[in-house]
Amino acid sequence: MTGVHQSRPQAPARATLDKAADENFPVAPFFLPRAWRQDLKAVYGYARLVDDIGDGDLAPGGADARHLGVEPEHAEDPAVLLDAFEADLRRVFDGTPRHPLLLALQPTVRRCSLTPEPFLGLIAANRQDQLVRRYETWDDLLAYCRLSANPVGRLVLQITGTAGPERLRRSDSVCTGLQIVEHLQDVVEDLGRDRIYLPAEDMKRFQVTEADLAAATGSASVRALIAHEAERAGELLDEGTFLVGSVHGRLRLLLAGFVGGGRAALTAIAAAGHDVLPGPPKAATSDVLREAGAVLRRARGER
Repeated sequence: MTGVHQSRPQAPARATLDKAADENFPVAPFFLPRAWRQDLKAVYGYARLVDDIGDGDLAPGGADARHLGVEPEHAEDPAVLLDAFEADLRRVFDGTPRHPLLLALQPTVRRCSLTPEPFLGLIAANRQDQLVRRYETWDDLLAYCRLSANPVGRLVLQITGTAGPERLRRSDSVCTGLQIVEHLQDVVEDLGRDRIYLPAEDMKRFQVTEADLAAATGSASVRALIAHEAERAGELLDEGTFLVGSVHGRLRLLLAGFVGGGRAALTAIAAAGHDVLPGPPKAATSDVLREAGAVLRRARGER
């Protein structure tokens, strides 16, 4: 991939891309055409990097900050880094970006005629993370997911030339569902960053306090809350049946993998008794494949 797969790859860029193995779903599986794989990896690299900036999870050594032209004294300031990252993103569209992952993104942007808006949405989500650490209602959380998750699905459809109003709507639901699943897996990690992505109104309804989320294991109330949010995430993922059934060939397999990954993660959460506090429940690859197969079967039945 231009700008990343060079004779001497940039170590921070490689470390960022390697995180794809930890995702709930396959990012760019082998069965896709090579051009699609390159484009999807480029978009993943962008999305992963902006999240790492927002979460303070950049590779040690400050190389990412140097690529972005950020002075060493600001190398761990997410707000400064996000501003520099946005400036470099804009160079993807009208110049030559500095960061190797953005340089890798530029051919994809040109080949697929992508616009800045989805990429800017992901930056806006990470800026919001610096300011908003609690969400009062489910609708508030969905509004956050419109920035933090939905742009990625839209980019996938644009890269594969299959974007349309109904597919975009269904994709938004699936991506929001996947984001909610990730929030459920990462309750402890997020709390460590002083962030809670469980609606406050639901916490009150289930009589769950922030102290309850900091416990070693989940109480009955915490597990009931997680089960409730998991059910909501599953309903969002249900939109994937139509989405998968509306496309063909390898893209159908890819989208089934996305939905199946979310489904398998929900199954893992349920198998843990909805107790996510000891650690994030993760699905095995075999479970993802099984769930993806079930999505494909349901999609064929709805055609």
